Amino acid sequence: MDDEQITVPPAARVRRPALSPSRASDFKQCPLLYRFRAIDRLPEPSSTAQVRGSVVHAALEQLYALPAAERDPATALSLVGPAWERVAGERPEVAAGFAPEMQAELLEQARRLLSGYYRLEDPTRFDPQSCEQHVEVELADGTLLRGFVDRIDVAKTGEMRVVDYKTGKAPPAARAVAEAKAMFQMKFYAVALLRSRNVLPARLRLIYLTDGQVLDYTPDLDELERFEKTLMAMWRAILAAGRTGDFRPSPSRLCDWCAHHEFCPVFGGTPPPYPGWPEMTEPAA
Repeated sequence: MDDEQITVPPAARVRRPALSPSRASDFKQCPLLYRFRAIDRLPEPSSTAQVRGSVVHAALEQLYALPAAERDPATALSLVGPAWERVAGERPEVAAGFAPEMQAELLEQARRLLSGYYRLEDPTRFDPQSCEQHVEVELADGTLLRGFVDRIDVAKTGEMRVVDYKTGKAPPAARAVAEAKAMFQMKFYAVALLRSRNVLPARLRLIYLTDGQVLDYTPDLDELERFEKTLMAMWRAILAAGRTGDFRPSPSRLCDWCAHHEFCPVFGGTPPPYPGWPEMTEPAA
């Protein structure tokens, strides 16, 4: 539904600001990038890799909604078309940018990734507790964590496994940064689940569909408590910058992939006027 058909009250348009894995990574990488994405909400073009990832994630979510015996490779491949329709329905402006031949190639790439998935896990042998699970929890100091976990598995004995699918392939120059970002994301989810469920995840699993690799990591409580303090300190820094609008650029090799050069002082641009921290400009939901 578009905004012309429904008038949404201001209180419904603004949720309480929270820290997500993506925005936390943005702030670590470049505070100005955080501002552009979280506060200014500047539009960014979606890459083919991002759209392909959305299709694969949607197909896997639909696959695990089926009974275990029906999760064979042929069924997984048959879900790519419906997954595309779902992504296109949720983001029609993105789908409109794909000509028929581009769409066909994207869907074929998605099918190859799903075929490769069966060499890494057998989805007929277990039932996840949840897929695309929304998690939200307030930490002791008031920091609000929010995000979506690709998959949560819980064994009969109670052990929890947190799973994230990676469908992109980082450029060689940025591979180490991408891997560190992925593990940061997994620890973020581990802290959120620890505090919301009072359960220490037994395993964090990253599944790299493009590279055909599985990375398992076992966190310990002391490590996650230290990481929790890191998240709290980061949110305090974000709030301090939010009060003044002082989100400074932090140049790095990752600038090559940034979509906001025209607004960045490093590249001779000028940021748009600072709209203020969301809680200052509109009532929270």
